[in-house]
Amino acid sequence: MSGPLRERDRAEGLIAAAVGRARAGIGGLVVVRGATGTGRTAVLEAAAEHAAGAGLRVLRVRCSSEDSAVPFATVCQLLAPVAESTDAAPGADERARAAGLWRTLRSYAAEGPLLLAVDDVHLADDASCRWLRDVARRVERSGVLVVATERSQYDIEPGRAGLTRTLSPSLVHAHTLAPLGDAAAVGLVREAFPSAGARWTADCVRAAAGSPLLLHALLDDLGADPPEADGPPPLPETCAALYPGSYPAAVSWWLQSAGPATADAARCLAALEQAWPPDELSGDAPEGEADPVRLLAEATGADPARIAGWLAATARLGLLRTDAAGRPRYAHPLLRDAVLTGWPEARRQAAHRAAAQAMLRGGARAEAVARHLLRVPAGDLPWAVRVLRDAVTVAVHDARPADAIAYLRRTLDEPLPDSLRQRVLTELGSLHYASADAPAAIARLAEAHHLAAEPRDRVRTAVALGTALVSRGEIRTAMDVLLHTEGRLSAHPDLARTVRTATALLGDGDIEARQRIYRRLCEAAQYSPELIGTAGQALLVRYAATAAAISAQEAMSRIRDLLAQPTDPLAEPFLLGTAAAVAQWADELDEADRLVDHGLAAQQPMLLHPMRHLLLNTRADIAAARGDAVHLLAAHYDPGVVERPRELRPTPSNRDANALLALVHTGRFEEARRFAAAFDLRGPVKNFEANRFLYARGALRATTGDPAGALHDFLECGRRQSARGVLSPVVTPWRTAAAQCRLALGGGRDALALAAEELRLARVWNTPRTVGRALRVLGAATGGRRGLELAEEAVATLRDATADAGMELGRALLAQGRQLHAAGERGHARDCLREAAELAEGRGAVDMVSQAGQALRRSGARGPVVVHTGPGSLTGSERRIAELAAEGLTNTEIADLLHLARRTVETHLTSAYRKLRIRRRTELADALERDRPGTLEACAP
Repeated sequence: MSGPLRERDRAEGLIAAAVGRARAGIGGLVVVRGATGTGRTAVLEAAAEHAAGAGLRVLRVRCSSEDSAVPFATVCQLLAPVAESTDAAPGADERARAAGLWRTLRSYAAEGPLLLAVDDVHLADDASCRWLRDVARRVERSGVLVVATERSQYDIEPGRAGLTRTLSPSLVHAHTLAPLGDAAAVGLVREAFPSAGARWTADCVRAAAGSPLLLHALLDDLGADPPEADGPPPLPETCAALYPGSYPAAVSWWLQSAGPATADAARCLAALEQAWPPDELSGDAPEGEADPVRLLAEATGADPARIAGWLAATARLGLLRTDAAGRPRYAHPLLRDAVLTGWPEARRQAAHRAAAQAMLRGGARAEAVARHLLRVPAGDLPWAVRVLRDAVTVAVHDARPADAIAYLRRTLDEPLPDSLRQRVLTELGSLHYASADAPAAIARLAEAHHLAAEPRDRVRTAVALGTALVSRGEIRTAMDVLLHTEGRLSAHPDLARTVRTATALLGDGDIEARQRIYRRLCEAAQYSPELIGTAGQALLVRYAATAAAISAQEAMSRIRDLLAQPTDPLAEPFLLGTAAAVAQWADELDEADRLVDHGLAAQQPMLLHPMRHLLLNTRADIAAARGDAVHLLAAHYDPGVVERPRELRPTPSNRDANALLALVHTGRFEEARRFAAAFDLRGPVKNFEANRFLYARGALRATTGDPAGALHDFLECGRRQSARGVLSPVVTPWRTAAAQCRLALGGGRDALALAAEELRLARVWNTPRTVGRALRVLGAATGGRRGLELAEEAVATLRDATADAGMELGRALLAQGRQLHAAGERGHARDCLREAAELAEGRGAVDMVSQAGQALRRSGARGPVVVHTGPGSLTGSERRIAELAAEGLTNTEIADLLHLARRTVETHLTSAYRKLRIRRRTELADALERDRPGTLEACAP
């Protein structure tokens, strides 16, 4: 493509003025300078056309480096059209030849004004340059105008001095062409592609980097055909996508023009940039990272001062830009790729090797060095393994598993002893699992499992492999791996106990394996407790809790005794995770929180461990127990799961179940339906966590008017739980849920049996939450005066709870209010229903607020159910806590004073701040004194 010159008005004006002087018999020298590709030749051609149109005769020559060794080659080509030029005495010495050529020129100029157009004078031979300078000194009164173009660009190796170096400035009219501005470049793109979008156009402008040469070449490659209706496709980032290749050819010519040293530096920079993080992830320059100038100097062997100058000059031209970390980068990835086109791979590797060595000497961060090692062949840098493994640690800490996997794969290319290779493979398999690539994880972990290793490393690998296999439903294979590993640890009883504990935990999903393993553990605990260790004993406490064979008080007493005993570091995660689950069931939520935090902090992020998943499950259960739907949805709900093809959807986890319940409680029913439908629960599901999801789906169906479907889900959940020996309601209170469905469907006797059994089991565990819930449902199933007594007992039990029982208390108050209304005690019923609405509104439980509102209206209440702001909108608990905080007590002091969990205090204060429309603790006192209407207006019957 070609077109009119843009942004070259000053050069054209300078030449036009010189042409006018030449017509008046006043000669001179005009030099048009510019970097490669800025359009010097186009300006000269336009000057020649203008001069010819003005009546000047024109002699042209384009200099070439191939003729630079032949004296007067440029002048002879310039004067070739002049017949008299043959009299220039070619055999004479330089002085005589120069004089003869001058006579020829003067004779020819006597016939009229003349333009000598010399393109690329920097490539002319020395003799011709001297002759042209001599002409410039003589032509002032001859009518001869010399217009020369000269490359003016900073190179690593300085070129020879320019044409005008010995001339007086008064003899020269010079102009330097600037890079093409964005506006002019955009105009050229829009001429070629009128329908191009702003982003695509901007990409073209960046890839051209202010060079008309590169822009025209790029537009040639992209084609001049009208684009599709949607506009041209995205600009490619590699030259392989361009045809016929004008753009990479133009870049190659630009590099060749700059000389080998500059071309080498340019290509080294392009190669090094490939190892830098993406610009949007660069951030500020990391402390200790090597200076790009020093890196390029190390990689090319060039003078650092010249490298710095070249970088500054090239950035000024627009070919380079500086990223957020201060690194020079090419203006566009396509330009970088064109610079690298044709550069041998061995040379690229050498650049990265030199950069890595320089950065290591300079104390750069391990990951910055490792990014270069990814592009260096293995084996010749003895420190590479150490740096790569350090980089893995950083990437894992920053939650970038893909980068960590790349470093580990590169580590495996190095010559490693089997013991180290085994550890690296274990880490790599674990990270593959974290990246949701279970097949790759199992393959790597299996490879590690068959390598010789230290006993502790064998245990870590076996646990990781067992975890990955269980996630794929291959529980029996996982058991075989762990039993085989245990059999090789006869000399290491502590490690054997850890493997035995892992076997018990991972076999939990297989009913037969679970029964067999726990039978063995129980026998060992009775006759040889030293064989199972503290973690194994904690599992037995957990098993007893789920089997309804132990109370919460006894369970926590035993758990705390076990936590106080010394534990092997490999077994500690099992102990902490099991203890956290038991503490959560026992409503010791703050203690459970601390155990979860401790357990997650003790995990090695680069090693796959089953307790990490279970600890995260327990954290979600804690949030659910507190009614913290916001946290559950923010941390565990993935709306995108409903858009995945069914065959790609994972089996639901416990966290998915809690997220589904949170959607139900917050009234997002349509979203909850889509989320529930994203998982196929038909057929046998070995993952016991799917049982919890069945329960959650039942809650959705029950809330949205499908009691029959809900009953099916609750009973199926119960069947699966019971088959595993999980009888206690601490895991899933399916009996109370099924009883409520039975009541809705008219099956009072069945509902009564389910609720009574739930209460019996709840009293074994004996925490206010489980007992209060069972009493509530049994009261509804019993009905009458006895039912009302059970409902009142449920409310009293939950009010006495030391843990945050707000959600369960709200449900109990709602049930009590309904029963009171049925008994004709409407006033008392409305009080209960109002309090239930307050508690529900404070926790965002939209479904409970709606139920309380309906019950209030049936009781004859009028007016809004809740008013969301003002002191009167505070619940009793919120007001009491807010008043204490206004008096200056800390959250911990309030919790101790009221016998509440600190998190409960924080929850109530957060709700109070929102209702009072304040942000600071210091505003509490004034806000509490404002005269605002209460949460529930008086509702006359």
